[in-house]
Amino acid sequence: MRTLKIMEHISLDGVIQNSKDDSDFPYSNWSAPYRTPAGRDALLAAHGEGFDLLLGRHTYDLWSDYWPNAPSSSMADRLNAATKYIATHRPESLEWSPFKALGPDIIEDVRRLKSQDGPDLILWGSSTLTSALLEHGLADEVLLVVYPVLLGTGKRFFMEGAPPRSFKLVSSEAMSSGVILNAYQLVGPLQT
Repeated sequence: MRTLKIMEHISLDGVIQNSKDDSDFPYSNWSAPYRTPAGRDALLAAHGEGFDLLLGRHTYDLWSDYWPNAPSSSMADRLNAATKYIATHRPESLEWSPFKALGPDIIEDVRRLKSQDGPDLILWGSSTLTSALLEHGLADEVLLVVYPVLLGTGKRFFMEGAPPRSFKLVSSEAMSSGVILNAYQLVGPLQT
């Protein structure tokens, strides 16, 4: 059975948006000043040796414009080699291979993928998909790459109405840039 990990770059106030691609978001590429080789290596380690990607269509479109043409690197090579499972209504326009389009019942398709043998599934971006996976108990781990910034505006990691859940901190690693990588395991519904 596969593990599903959600990974996200996030500001202190919960913003994950990092580009001007679809709105008036004023802080394009806000995470760039905090990137370091040590941070890159920590992220690569968090991915594990082998993994497949689970992406919403919007994140797929953003990434497929960049990663297939990126210079060879440990990150680019691993992302390009991963099978990309895409939540989309337009599978005929997918090109960044290897890929597989998920069917109309995304939750059932993710359950099926998780039940199979194979590498971990990594979900980057895709906040709508994140909420649905948490609601249905399909996410096993969450890695938040927390940046020491407040943005005040932008798309948030957890959308309004996200299901209440409890997590257990598994690890925390501080980078010299002020970025902190916090890994959590899902415990279950929120206990009050």
